[in-house]
Amino acid sequence: MLTYALRRILGMIPTLVLISVVCFTVIQLQPGSFIDQYLDDPRVTKETVASITRQLGLDQPLWVQYLTWIRGIVTEGDFGYSFVNGRPVSSLIWERLGWTVFLALLTLVVSWVIAVPLGIYTAINRYGPSATIMNFLGYISLATPDFLVALLLIALVLNAGGTNVGGLFSPDFIDAPWSWARVRDLLGHLWIPMIAIGLEGVAGLMRQMRASMLDVINQDYIRTARSKGVTPQRVLWRHAVRNAINPLISLAGMSLPSLISGTIIASIVLNLPTIGPFLYDSLLNKDQYVAMTLLLFSALLLLIGNLLADLALAWADPRIRYE
Repeated sequence: MLTYALRRILGMIPTLVLISVVCFTVIQLQPGSFIDQYLDDPRVTKETVASITRQLGLDQPLWVQYLTWIRGIVTEGDFGYSFVNGRPVSSLIWERLGWTVFLALLTLVVSWVIAVPLGIYTAINRYGPSATIMNFLGYISLATPDFLVALLLIALVLNAGGTNVGGLFSPDFIDAPWSWARVRDLLGHLWIPMIAIGLEGVAGLMRQMRASMLDVINQDYIRTARSKGVTPQRVLWRHAVRNAINPLISLAGMSLPSLISGTIIASIVLNLPTIGPFLYDSLLNKDQYVAMTLLLFSALLLLIGNLLADLALAWADPRIRYE
C-alpha cells in the first residue's frame, strides 16, 4: 500500500506540470488583459500604461511569464502577486481558505449523515409511500439550483421578520473576538448556506446510495446470509451497506475540488467569505496569477481526493488491494 501511494504521489508531479501549462494557456486565451482598464481611461497616459505593464511583467514573452511563475512556486513557494491589490496570492487564498474548508467539510459531513440513511431506507422500502415521497423530493432538490434555494430562504427569513441573512456574521460580530455570542450569531447565519449548498448534495448521495443498495440486496451472498439465519440488521449493515458504500467513497474523493469551484453563485448570493467568489472576481478582473493558482490548486485537490478515495476503498473493502 505504501509503495502504491508513493508511486501515485510521484505520478502527480508531471500531471501538475501539464495542468499548470493548461491553466496558464486558458487564462492567456481569454480576451483582453488586466491593462485594458487603463487603456480605456483617458486620464492614464501611454507612458503610465507602459510602466504598469513592465512592473507587472506583462511585457515579457508568455513563456518567460510562465517559467517565472513556476520557478517562484518551486523554489520559494511564491505564487505571484495579485494585480488588483498587489498582495501575495498565497496570503489572499489563506485568508479565505479557513472558512472555505469549514463550510465544505461541514456540508459534506452533514450531507453524508442525512443522505446515507435516507438512501438505505428508500432502497429497503422502495415501494412504500414515504420512500416515494423522499424520492420525489430528491428529484426536486437535484433540479433546483443552489442559488435559487438561497434566494428563497433569504426571502422566507426576511418575510418572517428575521435579519440573519447574508454572510456568516452580523455586522457587529464580523471582526469581534470569539465568544459565545459570536458563536450563536454564526449558528444563526449558518443554517441558510448549509441548506442551500448541501441540499443538492444530499439528494445526489441519497440517489447514489439507493441505487447501490438496490444492486447489492439482490446479490447471491445476501440471500446466502439470510438463508443461514443471520439477523436482518447484521445482513443490512455487515453485508449490504458495507458493499454499497464503495461508490460513495469515490464520490467523496472527487468532491474536494468543490472547495474552490463549487457553489460559486450561491456563495456570491449569500456573500460568503469563501474562495469561490474570489475565483470569479479574479477571472472578471483578469487577475491572472490568482486565477491560475486557484485552478492549479483545484486540480491538486482532485488528484489528492482520488488518491485518498482509492486508499479508503482499499481499507473499507478487503477485496481491493493495490500492489
